[in-house]
Amino acid sequence: MRRSFWRGLRTLLRPRAAAQDLEDELRHFLDQTTQALISQGMSPEEAVRTARLEVGNLTVVQEQVRQSGWESGWAEWLTDLRHAARRLRHSPGFSGVNLLTLALGVGAAAAIWSVVGPILFDPLPYPDAQRILAVWDRGTEGARMEVTFGTYRELTQRSRGLEAMAVTRMWQPTVTGPAEPERLVGQRVSHEYFKVLGIRPAIGRDFQPGDDVVDGPAVVILSHSLWRRRFQADPDITGRLIMLDDSPYTVIGILPEDFENVVVPGAEVWTPLQYDASLPPNGREWGHHLRMVARARPGTDASGAEAELGRIARSPLAEMPRVSWAALENGFLVSRLQDDITRGVRPALFAILGAVLLVLLIAGINVSAMFLARGTRRQGELALRAALGAGRIRLVRQVLAESVLLALAGGGLGVLLAYAGVVALVRLAPAGLPRVEAVRLDGGVFILALAVVVLLGLVVGLIPAFHAARVDPVSGWHSGNRTISSRHHTIRRGLVVAEVALAMILLVGSGLLLRSLQRIFAISPGFEPRGVLTMQVHASGHRYDDATALHQFFQQALYAVRQVPGVEAAGFTSQLPLSGDLDRYGVQFESAPTPPGDEGDGVFRYGVTPGYIEALGIRLIGGRLLDESDRPGAPVAVLISQSYARRRFPDRDPVGQRLHVGRTDQPWYTIVGVVGDVRQTGLGVEETDAVYLPAQQWYAPDRVQSLVVRARGNPAALTPAVRNAIWSVDKDQAITRVVTMNDLVTQSEAERRFALVLLQSFALVALVLAAIGIYGVVSGGVTERVREIGVRSALGASRTGILSLVVRQGMTLAGLGIGLGLAAALGASRGLEALLFGVSRLDPLTYLSVAFLSALVALAATAIPARRASRVDPVIALRAE
Repeated sequence: MRRSFWRGLRTLLRPRAAAQDLEDELRHFLDQTTQALISQGMSPEEAVRTARLEVGNLTVVQEQVRQSGWESGWAEWLTDLRHAARRLRHSPGFSGVNLLTLALGVGAAAAIWSVVGPILFDPLPYPDAQRILAVWDRGTEGARMEVTFGTYRELTQRSRGLEAMAVTRMWQPTVTGPAEPERLVGQRVSHEYFKVLGIRPAIGRDFQPGDDVVDGPAVVILSHSLWRRRFQADPDITGRLIMLDDSPYTVIGILPEDFENVVVPGAEVWTPLQYDASLPPNGREWGHHLRMVARARPGTDASGAEAELGRIARSPLAEMPRVSWAALENGFLVSRLQDDITRGVRPALFAILGAVLLVLLIAGINVSAMFLARGTRRQGELALRAALGAGRIRLVRQVLAESVLLALAGGGLGVLLAYAGVVALVRLAPAGLPRVEAVRLDGGVFILALAVVVLLGLVVGLIPAFHAARVDPVSGWHSGNRTISSRHHTIRRGLVVAEVALAMILLVGSGLLLRSLQRIFAISPGFEPRGVLTMQVHASGHRYDDATALHQFFQQALYAVRQVPGVEAAGFTSQLPLSGDLDRYGVQFESAPTPPGDEGDGVFRYGVTPGYIEALGIRLIGGRLLDESDRPGAPVAVLISQSYARRRFPDRDPVGQRLHVGRTDQPWYTIVGVVGDVRQTGLGVEETDAVYLPAQQWYAPDRVQSLVVRARGNPAALTPAVRNAIWSVDKDQAITRVVTMNDLVTQSEAERRFALVLLQSFALVALVLAAIGIYGVVSGGVTERVREIGVRSALGASRTGILSLVVRQGMTLAGLGIGLGLAAALGASRGLEALLFGVSRLDPLTYLSVAFLSALVALAATAIPARRASRVDPVIALRAE
């Protein structure tokens, strides 16, 4: 077997030398046979003749020997591939169109799978990741709410199905030292956070229970990237002190280099939460602001954990009292962490994945139709090959060799396009797209692309190969295309109808999304975004531990910004609309008691300075705005939103009414005005209940605030001057998230826009491919019917009649495809319902518009071959026959 392998390999690599060796071997055998016969008494002439008769024709023997080895099959395949390459090279139009079609289909599929695969299907990069769960407090109407520390403490003591639990909240410290100050993204976590994820520090130790107590040690764990970037990968970093917000923290650990934090992407530093385990009723321990993750015990899934936590919620213990807004009356929402982090983008990603699969299918259909038409025109050639001795298997192999070779070339070009596609997708991706760092072209994608192109090559070549195997040398040679092409018409037309129908599904989907975005952006956000610049200002350091110093910094910074030329109005706010900020508090009215359970979701709390309402352009409905008189020591004032006022005070004026926001041990706030509703979380989300409090009168001053500046001209041009104005007050404070309000409005619908851009791109490609398919079928039909058209012209048919005949043929195919596509889109559009807003998935305007557009494209695709058919000269057509 070894000798056979090496002999066959030598034959393939050095065919001339192998042929010479075989010829020498046969001649040596012939000489030996001749000598043996002479030694038996034959004459030399008779011995030579007998030996030749025994051996046979040397050429035939050589061919038999070559075909007996394993290399003969490979040699024939290589011959077929070389022949296929020559044919494709001599047909640049056919090869180029099919190459580009396959490259678009395979490249789009590879790029999309590189994005969708890691996000939706690959397990999270943690041990036993399927056991990691996300736990949310269930609000009214099933809304997800962050949990309280009190809830977390109770569950850790009572749950038996969860192995470990942890809570976390955002932390944005400023690190100082020899290098420039740097604002970091971090987390405050309970001590079992990394245990839940199944991660251990690569250097140093994890958090311990003793670290997570009130006034406990100031310790931190660093990410590997921060350790390398900021501390030059110092191996002795553990035990050292670093300065975060002007406070010394001891580094106790460095996380592994491959650690991926899916809970808060981009976090680089972690410190213990250090909440009070005694749970003071008016403390932060009962605020809905903590995100909870848990690791289930083996055998417990998300539904089992939710059932157990629901039983705990329904059976409170006297020794573990709950506050009214965290009574857990609605239970919990529990899901796998992977499902939780992909919840927002899952509908869009599935829609995009379905779209790219349709494009890949359309590409395959298009190439199949072209190969079928090419096979029709090659019937005479294949018949001649059969007449010259080519077997059916050889004919099938030659046809398949062309399709597989073209598919491999298209796949190779597609993978190159996929590289560019992945880069573009990452740039287009919405900011909340999880696991973006895991998006890349890897070996799995290459294998998938190879499998797809080989399968495509086999599929698109099967029908022509099947017909090649059945070719009759006599009838095929004499009848040519006139008889044989009719066998293919039904298949080719069916493929084009399917192509148009699939393109219709994509067009309807993109049309529905386009209509949704139009409806969304027609909604008023409740303010005037044009001409507004925003940026987030951080006040870090112990010098701002005192509330007076903190308020003075923001007050001085605001005064400096107002002096910048081009600034019309400016103000600070604790949270900015449509920015991702989410700060809610429960509200209790003095004269209108809150309905049971309604206080659980809370309202948006804005801590603002005078000038903020004017800078953002929010309408004043009644009463007055906040002004400089609303300072510490003065009566506490508050504004409420219009919808909130209508709901709470439907029959009276809300101005003058009093309420508590958050803690009830604080003075009553008096409503001094009503302002218009503002969309906080999204243009399509009607959550507008809000209260606006003077920043200086809030009991827990905000150290991070957003500056809103209304400019006379281009707001982005004011960025350097506004920054310098703030730094003129304190140059050590970080300024982040600099963006215009117009951009924030656009980014708030980034998920729908992302899906729309991709669906529109795929729909455009599908429409072009469908047009190419219609053109190919009609054009091929014209070529095959030249004799018929010539006869019609000779018998008196007008050019208009021939033109209408050909157009009718193409439009009939397009009409069938459009009808089937619209019917299929009725069902397929269900997958887009989660992305639609203000538009039904059965929107008649979208369906009619798409049908009209498709008919126009089909008409254009048939116009060129129809015009060519109308110009056929009957004399030339019949003479060529």
